[in-house]
Amino acid sequence: MSAWSATVLTLFPEMFPGPLGISLLGKALANNLWSLEVRDIRDHGLGKHRSVDDTPAGGGPGMVMRADVAAAAIDAVERNDRPLIYLSPRGRALTQVRVRELTTGPGAILLCGRFEGLDQRAIDARAIEEISIGDFVLAGGEIAAMALIEACVRLIPGVLGDQASTAEESFAAGLLEYPHYTRPQNFEGRTIPEVLTGGNHSEISKFRHGQAERLTQERRPDLWTLYEKTKR
Repeated sequence: MSAWSATVLTLFPEMFPGPLGISLLGKALANNLWSLEVRDIRDHGLGKHRSVDDTPAGGGPGMVMRADVAAAAIDAVERNDRPLIYLSPRGRALTQVRVRELTTGPGAILLCGRFEGLDQRAIDARAIEEISIGDFVLAGGEIAAMALIEACVRLIPGVLGDQASTAEESFAAGLLEYPHYTRPQNFEGRTIPEVLTGGNHSEISKFRHGQAERLTQERRPDLWTLYEKTKR
């Protein structure tokens, strides 16, 4: 089986690998557990200035990335059955379920937008999936692309070492992760919950699950509603 492969199309290739090249992800990259290819969209720009954008049709602020330039950059990449993704604040929210789906596939091709966005005709013509990492706006899609890649790569067997840790983290069971504790036993008058030091693994599991439910109900009522439906 070939290694999971990410191709990033960006106007700022110097931003990569960035954090993807350090710690366990960087080690996994060096060990060929996954691969990263970065391509400069401006290589397909027009004219002597390699222009990639133009003024928005109908008027308005900013500039829009041209459909012909974006399509040329996309068409120059070997798809190899990988999904084509445009990082956009109006896209569907990235979830752990989608991350796991992407990880089980051959990889992904990620288009990083800039300016006011990408000409809709390129999105439609190339059937690009739009994904958002949150309800906020960034200057471009590069940071979002890094977040998506990291979320996927860390699930690849051998990257983190202990796969059991990913089975208990946030969203794995539809809940936020339970709180963690370690030494010292007493920190500024706050002690580790007694149940965690008693050695009763059944009680520990019950306590952690209860804490995960409490946090989810308090902080993410949207997730809690979905979780309750799965319990019926």
